[in-house]
Amino acid sequence: MMQKNRYIGFLLVLFSLSFNLNTRGQEIELQLGPPEIGENQAWTITISISNERLQSYDNFPDIDGFQKRGTSSSSSTQIINGQVSSSQSITMTYVPLKQGDVRVRPFSMTVNGKVVSSQGTVVKVGPPIQRQRSRDPFRSLFDHSPGDDPFSRGGETEFVDIDEDAFLALTTSKNEIYVGEGVTTTLSFFVAERNRAPLQFHELGKQLSDILKVVRPENCWEENFNIENINGESITLNNKRYTQYKIYQGTFYPLNAEDIVFPKVGLEMIKYKVAKNPSFFGQNRKEDFKTFYSRPKTVRVKELPPHPLRDRVAVGDYLLDERINTTDLETGQSFSYEFNVYGEGNISAVNKPIVTSDDNFDFYEPNVTQNINRRSGRVTGSKSFSYYGIPKEPGDYQLSDYFNWIFFNPKSGRYDTLQSEQVVKVIGESKKNESIQSNDLGSFYDQIEFVDNSLTSTDSFEWVKIFANILILGMLATSVVIFLKKN
Repeated sequence: MMQKNRYIGFLLVLFSLSFNLNTRGQEIELQLGPPEIGENQAWTITISISNERLQSYDNFPDIDGFQKRGTSSSSSTQIINGQVSSSQSITMTYVPLKQGDVRVRPFSMTVNGKVVSSQGTVVKVGPPIQRQRSRDPFRSLFDHSPGDDPFSRGGETEFVDIDEDAFLALTTSKNEIYVGEGVTTTLSFFVAERNRAPLQFHELGKQLSDILKVVRPENCWEENFNIENINGESITLNNKRYTQYKIYQGTFYPLNAEDIVFPKVGLEMIKYKVAKNPSFFGQNRKEDFKTFYSRPKTVRVKELPPHPLRDRVAVGDYLLDERINTTDLETGQSFSYEFNVYGEGNISAVNKPIVTSDDNFDFYEPNVTQNINRRSGRVTGSKSFSYYGIPKEPGDYQLSDYFNWIFFNPKSGRYDTLQSEQVVKVIGESKKNESIQSNDLGSFYDQIEFVDNSLTSTDSFEWVKIFANILILGMLATSVVIFLKKN
């Protein structure tokens, strides 16, 4: 009996664990940035979701006084005492256009089909923030700043300038692209391994903001990789080892055939002069500044080849993933069909497929969701179009006759078409004339062409009006008399 009770208890524990795992719902949180920022700082709106994959979300709100700079995403998974929890977030970055109070009005967003709301806020944009100089990857063995050594003995110290082995470069993934094709642009600072000149970043946030105002082309759509941490990466250039520090990276998609021109830009660095005769107690370096310049760069943009839809098609390397809830249908029975375009390219520019309509089906406007990933210098993702359809005529149908999506593939240099491979079988009675019958307006319209519709003067009916008025007055008077007699 005791063994049986233990077995039942074990089953109850398993059931309890299973119930706890299955009832952990998704948790969605909307976070606003700080109430006060400097003119050279960014402000953010972040959507975080726990215990569920971030599948869909609305566009972030437009805010007067702020300009959108793009989104970044992150995810994490934790295993604590055997319990697995995960979270994902998407962050929209805004930059202020000027100083002053910026009002963020109340707004709502739909995330994974659930509406989350914010009461809004007021953000005070003040003067540019003077950033604290922190310890930097560029610091050399000389770690003491001028005047920070309590054992400094004063006296004249001679400082010398050491030639640096470093440079600033703006690079692009391609030198020639088509209209709508992406080119990934990276601004990096390179330091040779054998460099001995002590270097340090200087007000990088403010400088980068000014640089991007010049670098960003006006005729392009931008997908910003939102570099938050500048970490060195070892690379080889011309058989020489360097450490690359990526400052900015983004992919630009030209909207017309104008060439993309990146001008020369400068980055000011702190470059220390070092003591000619360094000592343990003395001041061994002196702060100085040097501006490093990149070379100008032009990316040639070509028109797409002739095509009737040349100005409307997306450009990229795409594939089709389609889903349908059932391929066995009855006339009048609704069904769902998902046309999912995925691959590499400007996902935001992907338009809905061309849907051919006839008397055999009714298709309704789709629900649209998109997912964009920016990593390893590439922009990939998917855009899904979910349709509801109703068949009206029995028969076997290939959905390729109804759903087509044309795009230009820059890798092959030609247009291509994504077509459905689904075949549906429809049974039942014909429904295509039902809508006409349901709107039948009766025998009057059946006989309208046989009825005399000529105009007739109403003067001949005046005596009828007079007689009717006299009759009504008589009836009212009779009613009054009968009521008085009864009372």
